[in-house]
Amino acid sequence: MDIFGEVTEEQVRREREKARALRKQGWWKNRIAQGRCYYCDAEVSPKELTLDHIVPVARGGRSTKGNCVAACKECNNQKRDLLPIEWQEYLDKLQQRSMDS
Repeated sequence: MDIFGEVTEEQVRREREKARALRKQGWWKNRIAQGRCYYCDAEVSPKELTLDHIVPVARGGRSTKGNCVAACKECNNQKRDLLPIEWQEYLDKLQQRSMDS
């Protein structure tokens, strides 16, 4: 069970449908036109940006403008279903490893 409670397959399906609809809206097209990954701030072609839920749908997040960001594929794949605090801990560990090397 997640900290947000049990998330059903039906809830996940509905939120993913909402996310598909959000990607068709002007605000999303404006967001990706900036060409920046929300997490690593890399400059990325708008076609290479993906929609990521800051609080993942599988963890109780919703498909709203405030919870959806543009992310490069690498960050989105690495973040998976992590919550923001868990993702930050992961990034901090990576940074520490690179400083120790």
